[in-house]
Amino acid sequence: MKIGVPKEIKNNESRVALTPGGVQTMVKNGHAVYVETNAGTNSGFSNEQYRQAGAQILSTPKEIFDIADMIMKVKEPIPQEYELIRPNQLLFTYFHFASNETLTHAMIKSDSVCLAYETVEINNTLPLLIPMSEVAGRMSIQEGAKYLEKPKGGKGILLGGVPGVKPANVLVLGGGIVGTQAALMAAGLGANVTIADISLPRLRYLSEIMPANVNTVMSSQYNIEQMLPLTDLVIGAVLIPGAKAPHLISKEMLKLMQPGSVLVDVAIDQGGCFETSRPTTHAEPVYQVEGIQHYCVANIPGAVPFTSTLALTNATLPYAVKLANLGWEKACEENEDLRKGLNIVNGNVVCQAVADTFGL
Repeated sequence: MKIGVPKEIKNNESRVALTPGGVQTMVKNGHAVYVETNAGTNSGFSNEQYRQAGAQILSTPKEIFDIADMIMKVKEPIPQEYELIRPNQLLFTYFHFASNETLTHAMIKSDSVCLAYETVEINNTLPLLIPMSEVAGRMSIQEGAKYLEKPKGGKGILLGGVPGVKPANVLVLGGGIVGTQAALMAAGLGANVTIADISLPRLRYLSEIMPANVNTVMSSQYNIEQMLPLTDLVIGAVLIPGAKAPHLISKEMLKLMQPGSVLVDVAIDQGGCFETSRPTTHAEPVYQVEGIQHYCVANIPGAVPFTSTLALTNATLPYAVKLANLGWEKACEENEDLRKGLNIVNGNVVCQAVADTFGL
């Protein structure tokens, strides 16, 4: 199979879908790999490293899309890439269709095969989403702490406090991978942390493994409203696989918070879990509504591409090898986990959550 790796061109996206080590694995399996020039530079991988691993370096994205049977990316195609996609071409990347109707219709029109990292599922886990959720969860605290600083527009509170001064209060909405990593990071910095989730078994588990400065609470609008007046940093970490995220904090509820408090919406890829959320970029990451800082960067892990690329490709490469060795149809027939990753096939939506979102 011919595998193409274009350079990511979304705002401040520095990750790459395949490392030189991944190229070497693909070549050993008998496949040809084409990498766009400088695709891996921001992740620390030079063109020469890709050449030595067996890849051919091409100059333009059009050359990559024209020659490849399978395109491996990190982020969803953006409008200037839509026309490059060919019928029957396999696209293996994050799509997050439920938050982007324009992309959904563009991929239907392209007649391509869209296999989404975020809906590949095995044993009720999302193996290709987990590594980026781990990065995003940890970074959400790092970024939240930064935007609590007064020069950044925050209320001017140190997350961990100091002797004689109370630490900040952090509320984590969702006890999955993102929420767990965020809570551990915040707790490690000394904050008072509360995790809210709707699963009592999950809350029991978290209460057993978390440090003493982490509490758990059943998630409900009432409980969230009770906590917001004393909360300095809220991490939105809810996920319904493939579907649009629910809004857990309304615009009206922002009035309960103190000015300069911070919301970090890690669910923004799936539409966001705050009513006032809208996607931002690393170039302009924050905005204010009702005096509350909103950090809604849609590719948080893109800020640490060296770590993120290695973490992501560790997870995606085995699946990519299966797709290349068997072809997508046979691979998806034999692997239920990969089959669940199919979202759009030759103009047909085959993911129920995406179809329900847009009435397709």
